[in-house]
Parts: sequence; structure tokens; C-alpha cells
Amino acid sequence: MRSGFPDFRLGPVLATSFTGTLSERFGDPVERIPVPERLADWLAVSGLAVDSCTAEQLDGARELRESIHAAATAAALREPLPASAVQVINDRSAEGRAAAILTPGGTRSWRLGPTSPVADALGVVAADAIAVLAGERDGKLALCASPTCRAAFFDTSQSRTRKWCDMNTCGNRQKKARFQAGRGKGSGPAH
Repeated sequence: MRSGFPDFRLGPVLATSFTGTLSERFGDPVERIPVPERLADWLAVSGLAVDSCTAEQLDGARELRESIHAAATAAALREPLPASAVQVINDRSAEGRAAAILTPGGTRSWRLGPTSPVADALGVVAADAIAVLAGERDGKLALCASPTCRAAFFDTSQSRTRKWCDMNTCGNRQKKARFQAGRGKGSGPAH
């Protein structure tokens, strides 16, 4: 993993983890895949290792990421999915030729083709987004309650009432802010 870049925010759902490669969308945005090598890093930690990525592939990946985010946001708000986002997701899914394989340990892995591994990897991400958006998984799409984040995430909690995309970042930051606000009210001069 290359140092000098922000850590990835990985979660159990590939598609929403991918949208998390751009965080704090409504604050000071943090781009976690600023160069093609970082896209290759993200794909590797997501089980979709490729040898390298080009700037053009990074642009295509970002287009897919933003399309997934737009569609997931609309789904979380129970609004119609944007047609342009749906088109990009469908196109990337159709372009990919990855094969699901069973490992000796009984888990699923992906075999990417030798001629288009990045397109194959992005096809897996797009197919995962389709499964989530089509309601094929047990859970629901939600938006982070942080006003600077608003990341789409897939809530698999039993009650489906999770508020934060990541408790260790957005949730913790909001708890600290509430604590500090509460301390400020009680620290005035005594009469």
C-alpha cells in the first residue's frame, strides 16, 4: 500500500465502499483515489487485483463511482434513479468479463481476464451496485447523517436505523461535536 495517501474506508458492500473513495463530499472533499496507482490499490484490497491502471481507466472508475453514488442517493431518498447514472452502471457491468470462482476455503473470489482486468474489476463493482440497487440484498440504502459527508451506505443492522457511514469517522466526529456543544452550555459563569 502506498503511503502518503488517505486510508481507504472499506465496508462489507463493494459498491458503497467504492463510493467511499470520495468522502466529505459536502465539506472538504477527500479523494482517496487521486492517481491511477491508488485505484489499483483499492481494487487489490477489494479482492480485484490488477497490475496497473491508466489515467483514462481512473476517469472511467470515477464516472462509475459518481454514478453509483447518484443512484444510491436517489434510492436512499426513494426518488427515481437518474437515467444517466443507470446507463453508466449498466454499461460498466456489461463491459466486465470477470468470472466468479470458488476458493478452496469456500469463499467467492474473482478471476479477471488478461486483456481487460480493470474493466473486468469495474464490472464486478457495477454488478454489485446493481444487486444493491435492485433490492437483491438484505438491508437498505441510507445516507450518512453527517452534513459534510452524506455518503450512501448499505445498512444491514437489525433495526435498519444506522445513522453513519462509518462510526469511527463520521459518527465519532458528530458525537464529539455534541459533547463539545454540551460542555460549552454548562461552562458559563455561575450566578
